[in-house]
This record gives sequence, C-alpha cells and structure tokens, in this order.
Amino acid sequence: MDEKTSLRKQPAERSAAPPAAPPAAPPAARAVDEADVRASDADRDRIAEILREALAEGRLDTEEHAERVDAAYRAKTIGELRPLVRDLPAARTGAFRPSPAPAPESRGPSPGTAAPCPPYGTSSGRHLLAIFGGASRRGRWRVGPRTSALALFGGIEIDLTEALFDHREVVIDATAIFGGIEIRVPENVTLRGSGTGIMGGYDVRSAEAEDPDAPVVVVHGAAIFGGVEARPKRGKRLRDLRR
Repeated sequence: MDEKTSLRKQPAERSAAPPAAPPAAPPAARAVDEADVRASDADRDRIAEILREALAEGRLDTEEHAERVDAAYRAKTIGELRPLVRDLPAARTGAFRPSPAPAPESRGPSPGTAAPCPPYGTSSGRHLLAIFGGASRRGRWRVGPRTSALALFGGIEIDLTEALFDHREVVIDATAIFGGIEIRVPENVTLRGSGTGIMGGYDVRSAEAEDPDAPVVVVHGAAIFGGVEARPKRGKRLRDLRR
C-alpha cells in the first residue's frame, strides 16, 4: 500500500478546542439577617404595647418599664428591639415579628391614595415623651394613624381640636407614670378607650359622633401613680369631618 492510499484510509484528525468555561457566577449576596432589618414605627409601637401590658401585670416595675420604652423608641433595628421583651411571655409565644408598614386609609380627595406619614420628629406628633418635663402637640397639625405618649414624672398635652384627620381611626397609646397625660378632641368626633389605673386615674369619657363618617379616636394605655384623661373639648368642632 502506497503512502497516498494509507493517508486516505486514515481519518482526518483535527485538534478540537476545549469548550469555553461558563462565565463565573457573581458572588451571591449575603442574606440580611432578620436582626439587622430596620425597625418600623409599627414594630416600636408593638414593643411599647407589650411593655405596657407587662407593667400592668406586675412583670416590670416603673423604672424598668420607662427604661425599656425609651430604648424601644430609640431602636434602629429589630435586633435592638428583641432584648427588650426577651424575658416576657410575648417572646416565648413568638408574638413579636417585624411587620410591614401598612398603607394607611386615605381620607384625602383621591380615593384609595394613602396619605404619607411624616417621619419621627416632624409635625405628625407620632411619639411624645416627657421625662421630668413636659411635651405638647396642639394647634394645626396633621394626625398620624397612631401616636404614642409616655409621661414619666412629667406632663403631656395632646390637643386634636384643630388637627387635620387623614385617617378614619386614630389610636393614642397613653402611659403615665408619676405624671399626667391630657387629651382633648373635638365635640363632633367619636371618642373611645380603655386602660388601667394602678394607684392612679385613667379616665376616657366615651362619646359617639352623630355623623357616621366622623373620625374615631381610640385611647388606651395605663396610669401608674399618675393620670390619663381624654374628653371632648366644649365648643370645639371639626369644620369638615370628611377631610
């Protein structure tokens, strides 16, 4: 067999290039630990409510309660809130979970459009704290869906008679320890409430508005060696109940 015939019988050998390596996957983003999630106002309010109940049940004394409530409203993350209720029944039952901020019910001119809530420290008056001093919210101001007030050896005044109501229901968490909280509402809104008085007075003068579309103000909390009072202010009425 000559050389040409031998070359024809041999299969052609071609050098195949190795397959290209798949592109490297980007490094997976580290999952954010739940403890590092930023706390919302609803999370802080829930912790404050758990602490209020623990105070009313005698699980915390007044000093512990005041320290923890102050820490709750200063907390930035869920991890900073958890230790405040770790030794309370709510922690064992898993009652505390970070909650998404609910869209508030709008009362503005555009149906279904939620009114924006100003951040802490603005005109919303969302958190009022008086320790050996006083705090107040009155005049023309826009009421958020929930307001928390803590008076410790101090006094707080919340006057809603000239306020702007963007929400059908407004909740006020009022806790007075060796202090006092006074809440005034217009005559033509509904006022409801419940609370606990321990060596103190807790007085919410319930009133039902004639107009079914009138705002509803709900007050609850506790008074320990102090006083919480909520009542309509005579002669003060909202001009536009549907605003």
